Amino acid sequence: MSVLHSDNSSGPGDFENACCAAMASAFHGGAKDDSVYGSSTVGPGTLPSSLIEEMQGYDVEFDPPLESKYECPICLMALREAVQTPCGHRFCKGCILKSLRDAGQKCPVDNELLLENQLFPDNFAKREILSLKVKCPSQGCSQKMELRHLEEHEGQCEFACMECPQCQAPFQRRLIEDHMRLECPRRQVSCENCAMFMAYEDKQDHDHTCPLAYVICEYCHTELIREQMPSHYDMDCPKAPIPCTFSDFGCPEKMPRNDLARHMQEFTQAHMRMMAQALRGVSVTSYSTTPVSMIDPLQFEPGPSVMTHSHSSASPFPRDCIPEVQNLRETIQQLEGRLVKQDHQIRELIAKMETQSTTIIDLKRSIRALEEKVTEVEAQQCNGIYYWKIENFGMHLKAQEEERPVVIHSPGFYTRKPGYKLCLRLHLQLPSAQRCANFISLFVHTMQGEYDSYLPWPFQGTIRLSILDQSESPNRQNHEEIMDTKPELLAFQRPTVLRNPKGFGYVTFMPLQTLKQRTYIKDNTLLIRCEVTTRLDMNNLRLESVQPRNTDNSGW
Repeated sequence: MSVLHSDNSSGPGDFENACCAAMASAFHGGAKDDSVYGSSTVGPGTLPSSLIEEMQGYDVEFDPPLESKYECPICLMALREAVQTPCGHRFCKGCILKSLRDAGQKCPVDNELLLENQLFPDNFAKREILSLKVKCPSQGCSQKMELRHLEEHEGQCEFACMECPQCQAPFQRRLIEDHMRLECPRRQVSCENCAMFMAYEDKQDHDHTCPLAYVICEYCHTELIREQMPSHYDMDCPKAPIPCTFSDFGCPEKMPRNDLARHMQEFTQAHMRMMAQALRGVSVTSYSTTPVSMIDPLQFEPGPSVMTHSHSSASPFPRDCIPEVQNLRETIQQLEGRLVKQDHQIRELIAKMETQSTTIIDLKRSIRALEEKVTEVEAQQCNGIYYWKIENFGMHLKAQEEERPVVIHSPGFYTRKPGYKLCLRLHLQLPSAQRCANFISLFVHTMQGEYDSYLPWPFQGTIRLSILDQSESPNRQNHEEIMDTKPELLAFQRPTVLRNPKGFGYVTFMPLQTLKQRTYIKDNTLLIRCEVTTRLDMNNLRLESVQPRNTDNSGW
């Protein structure tokens, strides 16, 4: 910095200028230069003059608030690189230099004459300001530190805003890692089919063109990789549309590859006519291109393929073409023979297939009857206690949320052997249902059973329904309801169809929200228990119309 100018006149002004000069000299000679960048950062004396002029004061929040003596009168912020004028005012170095060049060489406060070489650094004020406490400007951060440590803190603050290096979107430092790994549209992902790396936002377009991606054939619904699909269409697909083998001879038909053999069989004669017409056209064309002067009438002879009205008519084929035509005729005859043979083979295969289809149908019917018999036997072993396991229950909950009706019936079960046959019905009420929205409804239905003719009707007894808590703790809490049958209701009369359409139970058995309060759903499975106690002991039933008869004491 240049030495302060002073004149030879004496007075208070001279004394002030001399003091200022001495202070400037002292600061230049021995004062240590502090900065907000820390001891390792380049000091303001080494910054380019253009950069210094553009820097205003520190726009930060001080705690406690900044005193007015440390405030720049130009930018109204905390002094940055504080300098002092001979008239005793403090300014940011950049602010005063810009003011002197834009507004003239005068002090912005008192309009006193002021030259650049009269400014000197106020290192005392600078150290005081850098020692003041400030709040971190990052939203969400509550830390405070000295101003000189602010930039170092901002370089590590978890709440500081920074740009994602991949998509350039602003994020807090604490969120940037998860963003780059999970959310950034430019994060690198690999194709699961070809292992090629690409940006996440480009993966959807890549999936539509990846040669190793699995795709479904639009005709036969076979799953193949994309690069195999063209050859599949051309060679293998049984339902891909293909032209007739005789398309070159004029057949316009297109059909699935599976139907080609049937088409060839049904249109054999039409194909032969097309071939004959094509060959006749070729022969006539060859004949018409022969010069008239070279045609010998003796070269023609009658042919079986040409219809004539008299034996004296001539054949349209020159003698030179007769061997070629004969070869074509032999080829047609061979093809016809092969078609006839293939036709017999196809008919035999169709007959065998029909026989096997009948056998398979009978076997399926037998298996179904056996499965029903096994189910019926298992149902009779319940002895009045039945456990109903509903798997994939999350799928039913999703359907209920989407306003799709969910009604599930359990397999049938017997109260004992012999006994009544019952089944359960579960209904997930829709969110839009009146008075019972988002409830589980549970009902009991009577079914036609093996022992109905031996049992008294209507059915009477007590039924306990439970949705089981499947937790491992000993303090399990099942959701239970107990009901007594009402003989006057149709639900307990002897059923006249396979399952009585009338049921008896609870429309609001359990709120769906309650399922989340305990472990009612485990491994995506809901477990329901039904315990039935009948009023009559089947082993002690007696016909009311039969009276016991006294033993005859007379001997024979």
